Amino acid sequence: MRLDSLEQVVVELRAQHQDTTEVVDELAALRAAAAAAAAEADTIAEAEAPSQGGGLLNRLNPEISVTGDVRGSLVRPGPQTDVFEVREFEFSFQAALDPYASTKVFLAWEDGRVDLEEGYVYWSGLPGGVGVDVGRLRQQLGEINRVHLHALPESEYPLVTRTYFGEEGLTGDGARLYWMAPFAGPGGATHELWGEFTVGGNDVLFEGGDRLSYLGHLNNFWQLNRSSFIQFGLTGLWGENPDEGLESRVLGADLRYTWRPAGRELYRSFTVRGEVYGARKRRAGEGNTRYGWYLGTEYQLMWFQSEWLYLRGEWQHHSSAGLDGPRETSDRFLIQVVWAVGPHKHESY
Repeated sequence: MRLDSLEQVVVELRAQHQDTTEVVDELAALRAAAAAAAAEADTIAEAEAPSQGGGLLNRLNPEISVTGDVRGSLVRPGPQTDVFEVREFEFSFQAALDPYASTKVFLAWEDGRVDLEEGYVYWSGLPGGVGVDVGRLRQQLGEINRVHLHALPESEYPLVTRTYFGEEGLTGDGARLYWMAPFAGPGGATHELWGEFTVGGNDVLFEGGDRLSYLGHLNNFWQLNRSSFIQFGLTGLWGENPDEGLESRVLGADLRYTWRPAGRELYRSFTVRGEVYGARKRRAGEGNTRYGWYLGTEYQLMWFQSEWLYLRGEWQHHSSAGLDGPRETSDRFLIQVVWAVGPHKHESY
């Protein structure tokens, strides 16, 4: 553009029979600089042609990660069986499809078979700040359900999650809409809203139905200071299975407080979280509401060995009412090893 404008100036000055020496000199300098830059670019391109070709091809490949999850356990009272358990290997594939959409696919090898744990395409940056996910989704039920098994703050999903939604939690095939409010709420709160439309095929909650189920989740986040935050969420879920004459409803609330001292967040942290649910399954308009909850806390004493490997020690104590007599109790002692290779991102999936 500058060359064009200078050439136009030269034409005008010559038409007026004025001196064009200064402008012509500037034009010559610009042309010389452009020629030198072009020659340098050609030299660099020739020198880097082999590596650039491989680099461009690599950019077309997805980011691939593998996570391993192995546990060892002892129980009391015995006998000791299945002392070691290769619980899961998860394979993660993530890539940008184009400037507007990306994809994530998670395959899990477990119990001798490979299953699709999650796989979806998602759009972000849509008008109004809306995000859209389509595919197989771990659903936004409270806080813990969306987290994959190996990334949980303990070695298993909470008992209330496993009882109401199955051992693997709640997963559905369908679509999810996400929206973050562009304004701050009371006390500087940030508000996030999810709406999900999935096939209600959960064996525990919907007994393997094939009708649409609907889930809504509202999350509210407050940054209390540089070192701590609190969040509070509400969840509602409804679905039915006409073949079984079944209607299922779930209402839930979740609360979390986290403290990480500024400047020492890699070495110290404290979190307390809990969720409470009321679940009702009705047939012919009749059914009772069951309530369940959990409360958990964790305190980080020191830095993990690395971002790619951690070891966990855990003690589980179970107590339940006996059929005829005193309560039945048992203890389980666990050592868990989880490691990851590849660009496994720290995220909520």
